[in-house]
Amino acid sequence: MENDHPLKVLKEKAPLPSWLHRKLPSQKEYSITDNLINEKMLATVCEEAKCPNRFECYSKKTATFLLLGKICTRACGFCEIGYSKNPPALDAKEGKKVAESVVTLGLNHVVLTQVARDDLLDGGAGAIANTIREIRKARPSCTIEVLTSDYHGNREALDIVLAEKPEIFNYNIETVRRLTPKVRHKATYDRTLSILAHAKKTLPESFIKSGLMLGLGEEDYEIEEALKDLLNTGVHIVTMGQYMQPSKKKLRVKEYIHPEAFQKWKIRGEDLGIPFVHAGPYVRSSYNAQEVFERLRQL
Repeated sequence: MENDHPLKVLKEKAPLPSWLHRKLPSQKEYSITDNLINEKMLATVCEEAKCPNRFECYSKKTATFLLLGKICTRACGFCEIGYSKNPPALDAKEGKKVAESVVTLGLNHVVLTQVARDDLLDGGAGAIANTIREIRKARPSCTIEVLTSDYHGNREALDIVLAEKPEIFNYNIETVRRLTPKVRHKATYDRTLSILAHAKKTLPESFIKSGLMLGLGEEDYEIEEALKDLLNTGVHIVTMGQYMQPSKKKLRVKEYIHPEAFQKWKIRGEDLGIPFVHAGPYVRSSYNAQEVFERLRQL
């Protein structure tokens, strides 16, 4: 794939391309999810990270729960979640409240993610594991997908989460090797690959997942290199979506990628041997997570 692909559109100061415009779904269903989350005083990555899919996902009565509070100890260049070196203490009832929300919403598949909590000895891994246990106690039929921190390289902390055997373990590589130091605050490219490989070895019956953002200035050969690196860790699914600048303080979009280019990357990734590549401008780590999970189980 050539670097001057005609399906890439330079951002400059141009308005959003037509393929990034879409209609909003029903306000009624959205409000049910939004009100429940507010009532339980929970955080979602949908809201804190200003995900463009929030309205759609809430309208489907689903959300990606953001655990360990809503303040992160890292300040990554792409992420809008609040930052502090000393976040508030953990909510001891968070796991139970998430489990109650899963029951109320009638979820059959739930996605859990977390802020990085480098201020905690285990990075919050124990609290994540507890939330998984609470969900399984409250709704045993619900499958669980978890997207963790790298726990600053603490393998013992990672193993606390892996011991709960989530049906899907996700850790995003986010971008290509060259751009990683600029895009991610502390996480490294090679540590990410190591975490995914370790998860694959530890959870042979679970699905392993990772994701890439496009539009940050990566070259095509770098994207292909990242896909091959992810394949070598044994991942089952890779998500690929358009990076969208959440605020003026964050990294600028270098280019908008046309849906047809995403489709070509999907085909290329699967041709390389990745079982399933979920690619498109609005695809995010947890976008249509249950549908993707069902697709994986059919492979």
